[in-house]
Amino acid sequence: MNFEVIYVSAVLLLMLWALIADRMRPGLILFSAVVLMLCGHIIDAKEAIEGFANKGMITVALLYLVSEGVRKSGMLESIIYRLLPKGKFGIERANLRFLPVISFLSAFLNNTPVVVIFAPMIKNWARKMHLPATKFLIPLSYATIFGGMCTLIGTSTNLVVDGLIIDAGYEGMQMFSLGKIGIFVAVVGLTYLIMVSKYLLPNERQSEQEVADATKVMPGHRRYEVMLSTRFPGLGKSLHQFDFYHHYSANVLAIRRAGEILTGDWMNMRLTKEDTLIIDAENDFRRLWGDSRVFWMISRVGEVEPPMGTRKRWLSLVLVFLMIFGATLGEMPFVKDVFPNVKLDMFFFATVTTVVMAWTGMFNARRYTKFISWDVLITIACAFGISKGMINSGFADFIASYIIDLAETARHSENGIYIMLAALYLITNIFTELITNNAAAALAFPLALSISTKLGVDPMPFFICICIAASAAFSTPIGYQTNLIVQGVGGYKFTDFVRVGLPLNIIVFLLTVFLIPLLY
Repeated sequence: MNFEVIYVSAVLLLMLWALIADRMRPGLILFSAVVLMLCGHIIDAKEAIEGFANKGMITVALLYLVSEGVRKSGMLESIIYRLLPKGKFGIERANLRFLPVISFLSAFLNNTPVVVIFAPMIKNWARKMHLPATKFLIPLSYATIFGGMCTLIGTSTNLVVDGLIIDAGYEGMQMFSLGKIGIFVAVVGLTYLIMVSKYLLPNERQSEQEVADATKVMPGHRRYEVMLSTRFPGLGKSLHQFDFYHHYSANVLAIRRAGEILTGDWMNMRLTKEDTLIIDAENDFRRLWGDSRVFWMISRVGEVEPPMGTRKRWLSLVLVFLMIFGATLGEMPFVKDVFPNVKLDMFFFATVTTVVMAWTGMFNARRYTKFISWDVLITIACAFGISKGMINSGFADFIASYIIDLAETARHSENGIYIMLAALYLITNIFTELITNNAAAALAFPLALSISTKLGVDPMPFFICICIAASAAFSTPIGYQTNLIVQGVGGYKFTDFVRVGLPLNIIVFLLTVFLIPLLY
C-alpha cells in the first residue's frame, strides 16, 4: 500500500464520517474531498472540475425543469384523481390500482415532485375512504424508486453512472439498458408491497389528527403541513428563538419528528431539517411560498395554483413524450447513420424541451433556479473528481483485488461472478443507506471498473449492479429523499421502514445478483 492509497483512504474516511454525521450539505462535503485530493496531487485541476461540464450532470439540471413544467401542468393530479378508487376498495386492491402507474411515471420524471404531489392527495383520499394512509405512503415512495431503476433518466444516480462510463472511455447506457433488470425488480417489488403493506405497515397514528381537531382554523387562514429543508433559516433554533410568524405570517401548531408529534416543551426544542410543521397560515401562503425551497409543501389543504391552459397542459405531455421517444430513437444505428454529426441523445432532447417549456411559460422562467437542486448537482460534479482520484491513486485497484480474492475462481466458475457482484452490490447499498445515493455510486464506480478490467470482461453488468444498488434504499428513511417526505406526511417511525424495507432490500439484492449473469 503506497502513500497515494493511504492518503485517498484517509480522505474517503473523513468524507464518509462527515456525510454520516451530517456536518454540512453533501455537495460541500464532496467538494472538500475533491480539494483534498487536489492538494495531495492525486488529481490535477482539470480532473477536479471536469465534472461540472459533464453532460450527465447538466442533463439532471434540465430534467428538474422539465419535471417542474409537468408538475405545473396539473396533469399528474388529474391522473391520480382518476386512479384513486371512489367506492369501497381494500388496501391491496387500492395499491394494485395506482402503484404500477406511479412507478411508470417516475421512470421518466423526477421522483421528488411525484411524491410531493401524490402523497398528500393519497393521504386525503385515504381519510375520506376511512382507510389508514400509512398503508399507502411508504409503498408510494418505494414505487417511485422502482420506476427510477427502469430507465436512464429515472433517477439522477443513473445519469451520474452514465456520465462516469462515458468519461472512462466506454459507450454510455441506452434509455432502457437498465430495464432488463429494473422492470423485473419493479414487478417483484410491487407485488411484495401489494401483498404485505396491509400487514407490515402500521395503522395511522392519531396524534396529528388530535392536533387538527383541538385547534380551530382562524378566519382567513388555512392549515398546511410543511417539511423543513436545508435552506430553512431557522435550523438549529427553537421557535422561541426564530419568529416563524414574523417570517411567514403563520402560526406553528405542532412539530412532527421521526413520525411522532413532539410533546412537552416543544417550543424550546431546536428545529432540524426534515422536521414537519403543522401550521395555521394566511390564504395566500401557498402563492407566496409554494415554489420556495425553504420547505416542501406536503399538504394539498389550502390554496391551489391556478391550472395551466388546456393547450399548454397537452403540450407539456407531448414535449415529454417526444423527449423520451427522440432520445430512444436517437440511439438506433440507422439514425446515427442519417445524422452522423449530431448526437441525438437525452442531453440534446432535454435541452430542446427545457427551452420550449421556458418560452411557452410552462414554468416560471424568471425563477427557474429555484426548481433546481443545486446541492445535488454539485454532489454529482464532485463525484467525477473523487472517482478519478480513486482510480489515479490505485485505491480502486487495491479494493478490487480483495473482492476478486473472495472469488479467485471467477474465471472458471459462475459462483465467483455471483460473489463479486454480491460484494459490489452490498458495498454500494450500505453506502446509499448511510450517505447519498449519488455519492454511493461515485464511490462504487471505480471499484466496478477495476474489477472488470482485472478480469478482462465487459464492465456494463457491474455498472448496472451499482445503479440498482445505489437506488435500493428501502431500510431507512434517510437513504432517499422521497422516504423522508413520506415519513413527514405519514408520521412513520424509523422502525416502520426497517420492518417493510429490510425484506425488500434482501429481495432486490438476490434478484439483481442472480439475474445480471443470466441477462448480460
